[in-house]
Amino acid sequence: MTTESAAAGVAADPSEVAKFDAIAHRFWDPDGEFKPLHALNPLRAAFVAERCRLAGARAVDVGCGGGLLAEALARAGAQVTGIDLSPAMIDVARLHAAGESLAIDYRVLPVADLAAAETAAGQSGGFDVVTCMEMLEHVPDPALILQSFAALLRPGGDLFVSTLNRTPKAFALAIVGAEYIARLLPRGTHEYERFIRPSELAGWARACGLEPVEMAGLRYDPITGQVTLTRDIEVNYLVHLRKPGPVRAG
Repeated sequence: MTTESAAAGVAADPSEVAKFDAIAHRFWDPDGEFKPLHALNPLRAAFVAERCRLAGARAVDVGCGGGLLAEALARAGAQVTGIDLSPAMIDVARLHAAGESLAIDYRVLPVADLAAAETAAGQSGGFDVVTCMEMLEHVPDPALILQSFAALLRPGGDLFVSTLNRTPKAFALAIVGAEYIARLLPRGTHEYERFIRPSELAGWARACGLEPVEMAGLRYDPITGQVTLTRDIEVNYLVHLRKPGPVRAG
């Protein structure tokens, strides 16, 4: 799989930003470099929608890239903010949303800066939903990013994260298979040492007051283009976490 964007957090890696700036103009091509994301997005959006109320929710998509998930959240009735550190990706996202008549607040902004801005505006912990798909494996300090997610969420708010597991199977499929054999992704998209074990992610989450709710594997078949949820979390996986507090009714 690939990220929707470059790193969108504290101490971002400039090389990661440059990677996605360079190919941003092809983001909405369903047969281009981002083809796997176009296949993944309906399932990811459904995973979120089935586990929290989006109608009227205040949501932020961190590492939004060109806006695939952000647009899906907006169509489900959420008031959406999308942030990314790639200016080219944000330009693409804004143009596409305008063409679809969707009001999404896109910003070139690190997640820590968004959390600080929310606090300054008296809205600390003001988001009902935070999503971050295929991004954590591209940032230098994912544990620090999770702290910002926790700061953005209101009590009872929901966080949804997808990333890659650090296993031999993930190396074989996500790097060797996807980048070098099938050429689904540009070579160098992923670095194996940055992949994240579920136990690591859960530990970082608990350290900043977030509780794991559910975890599921994601399986993408490059031949059929089908994406399914599975119990196998050895490659791609989705995690639902929640900040303790009253769950939003609906």
